[in-house]
Amino acid sequence: MQTETQAPKGPAIFRYKEDRWPVAIILLLTVIDFVLYFTLDNLTLLFAYYLLMIIPKGTICAWNHHHQHLFTFRNTPLNRGLEFFYALHTGVTTHLWRLHHVLGHHLNFLDQEKDESRWMRKDGSKMGVIEYTWDVAITAYPRGYTVGKRHPKQLKPFIIYSLITFLIVALMVWYKPVPALLLFVLPMITSLLFTAYVTYEHHSGLDTKNEFEASYNNLNPLFNRLTGNLGYHTAHHHKQGVHWSKLPALHATIADKIPESLYQKSIITRTLLRG
Repeated sequence: MQTETQAPKGPAIFRYKEDRWPVAIILLLTVIDFVLYFTLDNLTLLFAYYLLMIIPKGTICAWNHHHQHLFTFRNTPLNRGLEFFYALHTGVTTHLWRLHHVLGHHLNFLDQEKDESRWMRKDGSKMGVIEYTWDVAITAYPRGYTVGKRHPKQLKPFIIYSLITFLIVALMVWYKPVPALLLFVLPMITSLLFTAYVTYEHHSGLDTKNEFEASYNNLNPLFNRLTGNLGYHTAHHHKQGVHWSKLPALHATIADKIPESLYQKSIITRTLLRG
């Protein structure tokens, strides 16, 4: 696992000042969810809100991903608290992506027999997007746990905070079933599926041992503003411990190694941004 040993000086609680606005927006959406949970019981309005928030909450998955690579706060309790709120939006609990993605996929993405987000079937053929989405989503927790058995220090907080998260969600369902299901449970499931769906195009079909030819990239400015430069995917895999704000600069140093065919528009860009 690659990490940066030192972060630039900045506000006391943040490792990087660039994280302040994303965290503020995500916490604001969390506050809105809880306000609606305690004040709204109208099924139609809650379902409309759920539909409205599918894409925004799906986008939060990218920021949860960044956090699992490089923790947002200097303070561990603050990180655990942020991860709880991320889980309510994304369905991904503390350290799940750290195990499944950071210590799994990033080490194995060039080997489709080991890759935790594998796109290749056992017979060597390429999965379709629906098959891949279901496979990655339904196996996320079991594969994360399997990786965790090799990394017990990472596994312990994954188990503890996952149990705490699911217990709190269960209590919220018991207290107010309809709001809890539409504001938290269903979005958690949808966002996990959404995450798997949009990651299909990161590597699918690229069977190579060359790291510079194994990822698709999307340089659309709006897409990268919304996802924290996730479109600079080759750079992200080249040095996964680099903070998301530094990826464009890192990309510039390796751009000549990336084939032109690997610059594409993402599913979200093609569908919504037209960029």
